[in-house]
Parts: sequence; structure tokens; C-alpha cells
Amino acid sequence: MTPAPDTSARVHALPERNRTRQPYPFSAIVGQDDMKRALVLTAVDPAIGGVLIFGDRGTGKSTAVRALAALLPEIEAVESCPVNAARPEQCPDWARLTSTAIIRKPTPVVDLPLGVSEDRVVGALDIERAISRGEKAFEPGLLARANRGYLYIDEVNLLEDHIVDLLLDVAQSGENVVERDGLSIRHAARFVLVGSGNPEEGELRPQLLDRFGLSVDVASPRDVETRVEVIIRRDAYETSYDTFMPDWVAQDAQLRARILEARAALPTLKTPNTVLHDCASLCIAIGSDGLRGELTLLRAARALAAFEGAAAVSRAHLRSVAGMALGHRMRRDPLDEAGAGARIARAVDEVLP
Repeated sequence: MTPAPDTSARVHALPERNRTRQPYPFSAIVGQDDMKRALVLTAVDPAIGGVLIFGDRGTGKSTAVRALAALLPEIEAVESCPVNAARPEQCPDWARLTSTAIIRKPTPVVDLPLGVSEDRVVGALDIERAISRGEKAFEPGLLARANRGYLYIDEVNLLEDHIVDLLLDVAQSGENVVERDGLSIRHAARFVLVGSGNPEEGELRPQLLDRFGLSVDVASPRDVETRVEVIIRRDAYETSYDTFMPDWVAQDAQLRARILEARAALPTLKTPNTVLHDCASLCIAIGSDGLRGELTLLRAARALAAFEGAAAVSRAHLRSVAGMALGHRMRRDPLDEAGAGARIARAVDEVLP
């Protein structure tokens, strides 16, 4: 009798090919230092208010955000709570908790796709339960899942106006309120907004632009060595995953530890009065409207100081983050042909010598 062919090798190979992989490591991203720094600062202090990443296609914007999900420290949350509440009493009344155990889970990073419906964003009546049981119940949306985490919008400048208005309301209040289908629902919706887009495809509405704490521009590297290194690392991730990942995962773990240390250091960080005067003077110099510029600049500088292990915020920290905190808050000057980055740098040199 002819023995059955040995298929174990082929069966064994399938998981290697189809296995779910971790996102590309954050530490392995080549260059794009401003983008990586901005994302790290929001991880240190989410109150900074999010990051807007503008640049050409294929410059690592989406890769960085996916990598951030694996980098972020875990959160403590109620196991079955749909809004990631830290304690059972913080879960909304409408939530049907099947377990009140406190578990550690990855910080949520939720995609908000273009063309998404309002019901999908804010939540809606659970049709299945309404039909099968005759009960009015709430089906949470993306804002519930993003609470205590990140909400990522690719091509944010192409987002429909009514969704933009909705996000503005929630970002302002930190709460999602749904009044429809005989339901009156509210729940916490505090998240860090991360948006990416290509400026050639349209500008962002000023109201939403102002809601991003930091803004960075990314571009394709212009030198051969950097581009070759990008190719080498990406190819290694795709073709030699098992040998590529360990070193970079270890570096991500070190970065995660630094973020946690920075979070712990923030409450004891000293902020001299001179730094406050510098913040106000710089914002006046660039013509920033309102006080959100000063607050964001200060928070970003404090986060950077904590991340670098400094005992106090200095003028050097302000200089390092001024471009990303204020570049998108400048008034347009039709007589000045310089870009926002150049104008910020000029103001920084004049105000913070």
C-alpha cells in the first residue's frame, strides 16, 4: 500500500505565511523625526490635542500611526465596557456588562474611514436586538471604541463636512451625545485625534485644523542612502519577519518605558515664569488667535522636557516644538512668500534668541 504523502511541511508553512503580524515597528521608521517626535509627545501627554500629518503619498504617515498602536502603553479597563472605562462605575448606564473584571488591554487606535456614516461614528439603535427582542438598545460607534485612545483619520482633508462638525462637537466636550430613535444616550469620548492627508487634495477646514495640537509636514527623503535604508528595512519586514522584528521590538519596548517615565515625571516638572512669558511673546509675534497656541506650546514643551529627563522646561524645549505647535495657527500673510516653517523659525530667532 502506497503511504500517504507527507503534507506536514506544507501545512506547517501556512501559518508562517498567513500569520497575523505585528505592525511595522515604530523605532524602525527611517527619518521623519518631526512626525515621530510629535506622536511620542502626544503619548506622553494626550492633553496636547492630537497630531496632523501632511505630506506626499508614500511618506510613512499611515505606517507611523499603525506602529504607534503597538508602541503605546497598555491601559486598565473594564473587560466588557464598550467605552474602555477604567472602573465599573465609570461605564455608562446603557452598557450591558458581562464582566466587571479590570484587565490590561492595548491603547485603542481606531480608524475613521472616509465615507463613514454618522451612525457608524456616534452609534445607533441596535436593529438586531430591536427586531428579535423588541428592545431599544444602543449599538456603540467608533467614538466609543476610541475613548481613552486614538482616533485616526486618513485623508482627513477629504472628510465630509457633517462628520467634521460632529467631531468638533465631541472634541470640545469630550462626550458623545446621541438623541435619536427614541434613545437618549451619552458617554465619554476623549481621544487623541490623528489625521493625515495630502495638501494637494484639498485644505482642511480652519475649525478642525485648530483642534489638532501639533502639525507636521513630511516629505520623501532626497538622499540615496536614506531611501536605500527604507527599502532594506521594509523588505526585511516583509521577507524576513522573524529575524527582523526582535531587535526593533526591543527598541520599541525601551521607547515605551521612556514614555511611561515621562508620564510619571510630568506632575513634578518645573515651569519657570520666564517660559510662560516666552510662550505668550512667541504667539503674539506670529499672530496666533486665541490662547490655544500658548497652551499647546507649553504642553508640548513640558512633554518634551519630561521625555528627555529634564527637571524643568527651558527655552530650548520651546524652540524644539514651536514649529509643530504653532505652524498651523499662523495668520496668512499674502505679502510674505515664506512658508509657515520658515516664518516660525524667523519668529523663534527673534523672540527666543
